[in-house]
Amino acid sequence: MALLAEYALTPGVFDVTAYTSEEVCGLHLQALKDVLLHEGLVRNLRSGEWVKTFDDSSRPWHQRGKELLKKLRTQQRIVLADAAVATAPQTDTDWCAEALASHSARPLAGVIATDATAVPHARNAIVSSVSKLSSAPWWASRSPSLRLGRTLVDYEAALAPVLRHANSLIFVDPFIDPTDHHQYGDLMKLLAGLRARSVKPLVEIHRAAWYGGGNDKRPQVNDVVAALTPAITTAARTAGLSVDVFLWDDIHDRYLITDLIGISLPYGFGTTKKPNEQTTWTRLGRDDRDAVQRDFDSARRAPRHRFTVKGT
Repeated sequence: MALLAEYALTPGVFDVTAYTSEEVCGLHLQALKDVLLHEGLVRNLRSGEWVKTFDDSSRPWHQRGKELLKKLRTQQRIVLADAAVATAPQTDTDWCAEALASHSARPLAGVIATDATAVPHARNAIVSSVSKLSSAPWWASRSPSLRLGRTLVDYEAALAPVLRHANSLIFVDPFIDPTDHHQYGDLMKLLAGLRARSVKPLVEIHRAAWYGGGNDKRPQVNDVVAALTPAITTAARTAGLSVDVFLWDDIHDRYLITDLIGISLPYGFGTTKKPNEQTTWTRLGRDDRDAVQRDFDSARRAPRHRFTVKGT
């Protein structure tokens, strides 16, 4: 299970009349909120028609549902997906069919529906009623950590929702050095892969101002700039974006910080050809993610050096 997962929800999940009481509806929506605002994305089916269903003021949308939708919008966790079936959905059953067709086009972590809508899909593991989420394997397997191989293929799979939807990507690793192709060549491939994004994210790289693997931690800005610029320029031009690079005297840990999720990475973005070598990534809590981002905010403390590599 990815550290950031994308779900589809049928509109009825937000409708009070789909539950035995307004209180029960509120409890289920609260449980969804706790997950979606920290580790989730919601697919905006049919190029945004899904979210427009909530403009229908004649339906009794639960207040907690309205608040959840507002926060999902504010945090930009509602992500567009193309229409997947020929006919526009009219009912919750139709929306479930749309979600399943969309899942076939690009896999979802799960489809969350009302009890009544989920019943016909009892044999389909990807669909769960909101009241039985705890028994859905894809919901129960959620974890704050992920064990994966130190390969580009594993990194791309684990980061797919992040690289597809995050509006800012902050790569923090004191040892980032594209001239070390064995360790960091694949990071440049991750950056180049952003060419598929129609709306480009903001990208930052934060690394040490010192250079080399010895004990000498004195700043060597010119050496670092010379090592980073050619490969980052190539990746930035391929992706059609700019990359801001920050060099710090005091930097130790390794992270990927985005507007959607923060991840602690013990080995940073280095990969290896050694077979079966694993690492464990950990999703940061919201407060910790924000704290790390503040630590590398140049408006709060000055880096040793910063420069921009323009790819456009």
